[in-house]
Amino acid sequence: MLPCVCWLQLILILLSSVLWTRGENCPATCLCPDPHTVDCSGRGLTRLPDEIPLDVRRLLLADNWIPRIPSDFLVLYSDLVYLDLRNNSLSHIEPGTLSTSSRLVFLDLGSNNLTEIPKGTFGESRSLIKLRLGNNPYLSMVSEDAFLGLTSLRELELERNALSTLKVGALSQLPSLRVVRLEGNPWVCNCNFANLFAWLMENSHKLPNGVDGMECSLPMDGRRVSLTQLSKDSFRECQATLTLTDLLIIIFSGISVSVVAIMTSFFLASTVHCFQRWSKGTKGDEEESEE
Repeated sequence: MLPCVCWLQLILILLSSVLWTRGENCPATCLCPDPHTVDCSGRGLTRLPDEIPLDVRRLLLADNWIPRIPSDFLVLYSDLVYLDLRNNSLSHIEPGTLSTSSRLVFLDLGSNNLTEIPKGTFGESRSLIKLRLGNNPYLSMVSEDAFLGLTSLRELELERNALSTLKVGALSQLPSLRVVRLEGNPWVCNCNFANLFAWLMENSHKLPNGVDGMECSLPMDGRRVSLTQLSKDSFRECQATLTLTDLLIIIFSGISVSVVAIMTSFFLASTVHCFQRWSKGTKGDEEESEE
Protein backbone atom coordinates (compact mmCIF):
# COMPACT_ATOMS: atom_id res chain seq x y z
CA MET A 1 0.00 0.00 0.00
CA LEU A 2 2.73 2.46 0.82
CA PRO A 3 4.27 2.49 -2.69
CA CYS A 4 0.83 3.18 -4.16
CA VAL A 5 0.25 6.06 -1.76
CA CYS A 6 3.62 7.56 -2.67
CA TRP A 7 2.88 7.35 -6.38
CA LEU A 8 -0.53 8.95 -5.84
CA GLN A 9 1.00 11.84 -3.91
CA LEU A 10 3.58 12.36 -6.65
CA ILE A 11 0.89 12.48 -9.34
CA LEU A 12 -1.12 15.00 -7.31
CA ILE A 13 1.96 17.20 -6.88
CA LEU A 14 2.68 17.11 -10.62
CA LEU A 15 -0.93 17.92 -11.49
CA SER A 16 -1.02 20.84 -9.07
CA SER A 17 2.23 22.13 -10.51
CA VAL A 18 0.83 22.01 -14.05
CA LEU A 19 -2.37 23.75 -13.00
CA TRP A 20 -0.37 26.49 -11.24
CA THR A 21 1.78 27.00 -14.35
CA ARG A 22 -1.24 27.21 -16.64
CA GLY A 23 -3.24 29.35 -14.23
CA GLU A 24 -6.99 29.30 -13.70
CA ASN A 25 -7.70 31.82 -16.51
CA CYS A 26 -4.55 31.33 -18.55
CA PRO A 27 -5.03 31.62 -22.36
CA ALA A 28 -4.64 28.43 -24.36
CA THR A 29 -1.06 27.67 -25.47
CA CYS A 30 0.30 30.24 -22.96
CA LEU A 31 1.95 29.80 -19.57
CA CYS A 32 1.07 31.65 -16.39
CA PRO A 33 3.91 31.20 -13.86
CA ASP A 34 2.15 33.45 -11.35
CA PRO A 35 -1.34 34.96 -11.03
CA HIS A 36 -0.32 38.24 -12.71
CA THR A 37 2.00 37.02 -15.51
CA VAL A 38 0.99 35.65 -18.92
CA ASP A 39 3.80 34.24 -21.07
CA CYS A 40 2.82 33.64 -24.72
CA SER A 41 6.33 34.01 -26.16
CA GLY A 42 7.24 31.98 -29.24
CA ARG A 43 3.77 30.46 -29.77
CA GLY A 44 3.38 31.39 -33.45
CA LEU A 45 0.51 33.78 -32.65
CA THR A 46 -0.87 35.94 -35.48
CA ARG A 47 -3.02 38.07 -33.14
CA LEU A 48 -3.29 38.87 -29.48
CA PRO A 49 -4.55 35.86 -27.51
CA ASP A 50 -8.10 35.69 -26.22
CA GLU A 51 -9.13 35.51 -22.58
CA ILE A 52 -6.16 37.36 -21.13
CA PRO A 53 -6.91 37.96 -17.42
CA LEU A 54 -7.94 41.57 -16.88
CA ASP A 55 -5.63 41.85 -13.86
CA VAL A 56 -2.51 40.81 -15.82
CA ARG A 57 0.59 42.87 -14.98
CA ARG A 58 3.29 41.21 -17.11
CA LEU A 59 2.39 40.17 -20.65
CA LEU A 60 5.10 38.46 -22.71
CA LEU A 61 4.31 38.21 -26.43
CA ALA A 62 7.78 38.15 -27.98
CA ASP A 63 8.77 36.02 -30.99
CA ASN A 64 5.34 35.76 -32.62
CA TRP A 65 3.72 37.13 -35.82
CA ILE A 66 1.34 39.68 -34.31
CA PRO A 67 0.71 42.50 -36.88
CA ARG A 68 -1.16 45.08 -34.78
CA ILE A 69 -2.23 46.20 -31.30
CA PRO A 70 -5.81 47.45 -30.88
CA SER A 71 -5.86 51.11 -29.87
CA ASP A 72 -8.01 50.31 -26.82
CA PHE A 73 -5.84 47.43 -25.65
CA LEU A 74 -4.40 49.11 -22.57
CA VAL A 75 -7.78 50.47 -21.59
CA LEU A 76 -8.90 46.88 -21.07
CA TYR A 77 -5.77 45.94 -19.11
CA SER A 78 -5.26 48.94 -16.88
CA ASP A 79 -3.02 47.04 -14.43
CA LEU A 80 -0.47 46.12 -17.10
CA VAL A 81 3.02 47.40 -16.25
CA TYR A 82 5.25 45.22 -18.46
CA LEU A 83 4.56 44.53 -22.16
CA ASP A 84 7.04 42.66 -24.38
CA LEU A 85 6.16 42.67 -28.11
CA ARG A 86 9.64 42.35 -29.58
CA ASN A 87 10.23 40.32 -32.72
CA ASN A 88 6.70 40.43 -34.11
CA SER A 89 5.22 41.84 -37.36
CA LEU A 90 4.07 45.26 -36.15
CA SER A 91 4.23 47.84 -38.95
CA HIS A 92 2.61 50.73 -37.10
CA ILE A 93 1.22 51.73 -33.72
CA GLU A 94 -2.14 53.45 -33.74
CA PRO A 95 -2.11 56.89 -32.05
CA GLY A 96 -3.40 56.76 -28.49
CA THR A 97 -2.56 53.09 -27.99
CA LEU A 98 -0.99 54.10 -24.70
CA SER A 99 -3.68 55.99 -22.82
CA THR A 100 -3.00 58.61 -20.16
CA SER A 101 -4.40 56.25 -17.54
CA SER A 102 -1.97 53.48 -18.46
CA ARG A 103 0.35 52.16 -15.73
CA LEU A 104 2.78 50.77 -18.27
CA VAL A 105 6.38 51.05 -17.12
CA PHE A 106 8.20 48.85 -19.67
CA LEU A 107 7.42 48.55 -23.39
CA ASP A 108 9.47 46.59 -25.91
CA LEU A 109 8.61 47.13 -29.60
CA GLY A 110 12.06 46.20 -30.89
CA SER A 111 12.73 43.95 -33.87
CA ASN A 112 9.45 44.68 -35.66
CA ASN A 113 8.57 46.33 -39.00
CA LEU A 114 7.72 49.82 -37.75
CA THR A 115 8.21 52.55 -40.37
CA GLU A 116 7.47 55.71 -38.36
CA ILE A 117 6.65 56.98 -34.90
CA PRO A 118 4.13 59.80 -35.39
CA LYS A 119 2.89 62.34 -32.87
CA GLY A 120 0.45 60.89 -30.35
CA THR A 121 1.67 57.31 -30.63
CA PHE A 122 2.17 56.96 -26.90
CA GLY A 123 -0.63 59.21 -25.72
CA GLU A 124 1.40 60.91 -22.97
CA SER A 125 1.92 57.75 -20.93
CA ARG A 126 3.53 59.44 -17.94
CA SER A 127 4.38 56.20 -16.14
CA LEU A 128 6.57 54.76 -18.93
CA ILE A 129 10.19 54.39 -17.82
CA LYS A 130 11.82 52.19 -20.48
CA LEU A 131 10.94 52.18 -24.20
CA ARG A 132 12.64 49.89 -26.71
CA LEU A 133 12.27 50.76 -30.40
CA GLY A 134 15.55 49.40 -31.73
CA ASN A 135 16.18 46.96 -34.58
CA ASN A 136 13.28 48.13 -36.73
CA PRO A 137 14.98 48.09 -40.16
CA TYR A 138 12.30 50.25 -41.86
CA LEU A 139 11.93 52.88 -39.13
CA SER A 140 13.03 56.06 -40.93
CA MET A 141 10.91 58.79 -39.32
CA VAL A 142 10.34 59.82 -35.72
CA SER A 143 8.13 62.86 -35.18
CA GLU A 144 9.53 65.69 -33.10
CA ASP A 145 6.54 65.23 -30.77
CA ALA A 146 6.57 61.43 -30.82
CA PHE A 147 7.56 61.23 -27.14
CA LEU A 148 5.65 64.27 -25.94
CA GLY A 149 4.35 63.78 -22.41
CA LEU A 150 6.61 60.85 -21.48
CA THR A 151 7.86 62.74 -18.46
CA SER A 152 9.09 59.63 -16.58
CA LEU A 153 10.96 58.02 -19.49
CA ARG A 154 14.53 57.20 -18.42
CA GLU A 155 15.71 54.81 -21.14
CA LEU A 156 15.05 55.13 -24.87
CA GLU A 157 16.43 52.70 -27.45
CA LEU A 158 16.46 53.73 -31.13
CA GLU A 159 19.51 51.80 -32.26
CA ARG A 160 19.89 49.95 -35.60
CA ASN A 161 16.94 51.54 -37.36
CA ALA A 162 16.81 53.44 -40.68
CA LEU A 163 17.09 56.96 -39.23
CA SER A 164 19.11 59.44 -41.26
CA THR A 165 18.03 62.43 -39.18
CA LEU A 166 16.19 63.15 -35.93
CA LYS A 167 14.79 66.40 -34.56
CA VAL A 168 16.50 67.39 -31.32
CA GLY A 169 13.12 68.27 -29.83
CA ALA A 170 12.22 64.58 -29.76
CA LEU A 171 14.95 64.08 -27.14
CA SER A 172 15.17 67.44 -25.38
CA GLN A 173 11.54 67.27 -24.22
CA LEU A 174 12.26 64.16 -22.11
CA PRO A 175 13.19 65.62 -18.70
CA SER A 176 13.94 62.25 -17.04
CA LEU A 177 16.01 60.76 -19.88
CA ARG A 178 19.17 59.07 -18.59
CA VAL A 179 20.08 56.58 -21.34
CA VAL A 180 19.54 56.81 -25.10
CA ARG A 181 20.82 54.44 -27.78
CA LEU A 182 21.19 55.79 -31.33
CA GLU A 183 24.05 53.75 -32.78
CA GLY A 184 23.74 51.73 -35.98
CA ASN A 185 21.56 54.23 -37.87
CA PRO A 186 22.47 55.59 -41.35
CA TRP A 187 22.92 59.19 -40.16
CA VAL A 188 23.75 61.77 -42.85
CA CYS A 189 26.21 64.55 -41.93
CA ASN A 190 24.23 67.42 -43.45
CA CYS A 191 22.78 70.58 -41.95
CA ASN A 192 19.73 68.67 -40.70
CA PHE A 193 22.12 66.64 -38.54
CA ALA A 194 23.95 69.66 -37.11
CA ASN A 195 21.62 70.27 -34.16
CA LEU A 196 21.49 66.58 -33.29
CA PHE A 197 25.28 66.41 -33.39
CA ALA A 198 25.52 69.34 -30.97
CA TRP A 199 23.02 67.63 -28.64
CA LEU A 200 24.96 64.35 -28.79
CA MET A 201 28.20 66.08 -27.86
CA GLU A 202 26.57 67.86 -24.93
CA ASN A 203 24.78 64.71 -23.74
CA SER A 204 27.36 62.06 -24.57
CA HIS A 205 27.11 60.81 -20.98
CA LYS A 206 23.61 59.54 -21.82
CA LEU A 207 24.98 57.32 -24.59
CA PRO A 208 26.19 53.91 -23.32
CA ASN A 209 29.46 54.25 -25.27
CA GLY A 210 29.47 57.99 -25.90
CA VAL A 211 29.72 58.82 -29.60
CA ASP A 212 32.26 56.05 -30.11
CA GLY A 213 30.96 53.68 -32.74
CA MET A 214 28.49 56.20 -34.16
CA GLU A 215 28.98 57.18 -37.79
CA CYS A 216 27.37 59.38 -40.41
CA SER A 217 27.62 59.66 -44.20
CA LEU A 218 29.15 62.68 -45.92
CA PRO A 219 26.53 64.20 -48.26
CA MET A 220 29.01 64.66 -51.12
CA ASP A 221 30.41 61.16 -51.58
CA GLY A 222 28.55 59.05 -49.04
CA ARG A 223 31.74 58.17 -47.19
CA ARG A 224 31.15 57.04 -43.59
CA VAL A 225 33.00 58.93 -40.89
CA SER A 226 33.05 58.51 -37.13
CA LEU A 227 31.41 61.25 -35.09
CA THR A 228 34.61 61.41 -33.06
CA GLN A 229 36.27 62.95 -36.15
CA LEU A 230 33.75 65.79 -36.31
CA SER A 231 33.30 68.98 -34.34
CA LYS A 232 30.90 71.92 -34.32
CA ASP A 233 33.17 73.60 -36.86
CA SER A 234 32.32 70.79 -39.28
CA PHE A 235 28.84 72.31 -39.54
CA ARG A 236 29.75 76.02 -39.46
CA GLU A 237 28.52 76.52 -43.03
CA CYS A 238 25.06 75.48 -41.87
CA GLN A 239 24.81 78.57 -39.67
CA ALA A 240 24.38 80.73 -42.76
CA THR A 241 21.99 78.32 -44.44
CA LEU A 242 18.46 79.64 -44.73
CA THR A 243 15.56 77.35 -44.04
CA LEU A 244 12.48 77.18 -46.24
CA THR A 245 10.60 79.28 -43.70
CA ASP A 246 13.33 81.94 -43.82
CA LEU A 247 13.16 82.01 -47.63
CA LEU A 248 9.37 82.35 -47.61
CA ILE A 249 9.59 85.21 -45.10
CA ILE A 250 12.16 86.99 -47.26
CA ILE A 251 10.11 86.48 -50.43
CA PHE A 252 6.91 87.64 -48.74
CA SER A 253 8.67 90.67 -47.27
CA GLY A 254 10.07 91.57 -50.69
CA ILE A 255 6.67 91.29 -52.31
CA SER A 256 5.08 93.37 -49.56
CA VAL A 257 7.71 96.10 -49.90
CA SER A 258 7.27 96.11 -53.67
CA VAL A 259 3.48 96.44 -53.40
CA VAL A 260 3.80 99.27 -50.88
CA ALA A 261 6.33 101.04 -53.11
CA ILE A 262 4.06 100.76 -56.15
CA MET A 263 1.04 102.04 -54.24
CA THR A 264 3.09 104.92 -52.82
CA SER A 265 4.41 105.84 -56.28
CA PHE A 266 0.89 105.71 -57.71
CA PHE A 267 -0.39 107.93 -54.91
CA LEU A 268 2.40 110.46 -55.37
CA ALA A 269 1.95 110.49 -59.14
CA SER A 270 -1.79 111.04 -58.76
CA THR A 271 -1.16 113.84 -56.27
CA VAL A 272 1.35 115.56 -58.56
CA HIS A 273 -1.00 115.19 -61.53
CA CYS A 274 -3.90 116.70 -59.60
CA PHE A 275 -1.69 119.54 -58.34
CA GLN A 276 -0.54 120.31 -61.89
CA ARG A 277 -4.12 120.42 -63.16
CA TRP A 278 -5.10 122.64 -60.26
CA SER A 279 -2.15 124.98 -60.96
CA LYS A 280 -3.10 125.27 -64.65
CA GLY A 281 -6.69 125.97 -63.72
CA THR A 282 -5.64 128.71 -61.30
CA LYS A 283 -3.39 130.39 -63.89
CA GLY A 284 -6.20 130.29 -66.45
CA ASP A 285 -8.60 132.00 -64.08
CA GLU A 286 -6.04 134.71 -63.29
CA GLU A 287 -5.45 135.42 -67.01
CA GLU A 288 -9.20 135.67 -67.66
CA SER A 289 -9.51 138.09 -64.74
CA GLU A 290 -6.75 140.33 -66.12
CA GLU A 291 -8.39 140.50 -69.58
